[in-house]
Amino acid sequence: MTSVQKWALLAVYIGVGALVTPRIVQSHHTQPQTISSTDHNKTKHHHHQHHKQLEISANQATPTVELVVHPDQVQGWNLELKVNHFNFAPTRVNAPSTASEGHAHLYINGKKVTRLYGNWYYLSELPAGDNTLKVTLNSNGHESLVHRGQPISDTEVIQVAPQP
Repeated sequence: MTSVQKWALLAVYIGVGALVTPRIVQSHHTQPQTISSTDHNKTKHHHHQHHKQLEISANQATPTVELVVHPDQVQGWNLELKVNHFNFAPTRVNAPSTASEGHAHLYINGKKVTRLYGNWYYLSELPAGDNTLKVTLNSNGHESLVHRGQPISDTEVIQVAPQP
C-alpha cells in the first residue's frame, strides 16, 4: 500500500469516526517492578497452573529487560523490549530451561495478555485512563526468571486520555 493510499484510507476512517487514535497524556517509566510470592498468589490467572521460578545463579550474568513504549504514528503503540544476557528462543519453547533464553510475558493492568517471542510487539489499543504494562522474562520451560528472589521484569505506565 502506498503512502497516498494509507492517507486516503485514514481519511475515510476519520470521516466515519471509526479510527480511535491513541492519545498519550502522560507516560512515565518506573523502576523494574517485582511481585512477592504472596502478591503472586493473589493474582488471578486464566489457568490454574502457577509458573515456577528459575533463580539466576551468582556465577552467571543476570538477564535484564527494559520495556520502551513508542506511540504508533497511526494508532496504538509499538512495544520494544531491550534485553541483555537473554535471547528470545521461540523454537525452543518447552525445551529444557536455561536462564539465558526463553520468552517474555506481557501483562496489561495485571492481566496476562500474551507471550512475546521477540523484541517488538504491536499493541492496537488501551482503555482510557492509567494502564500498567509489565513484561517478565521467562525460561523455555515457562519458569519466571528471578534474581535474588525477585522476578526479572519492567513496567511502564501509560495514561490514555478519553476520546472526545
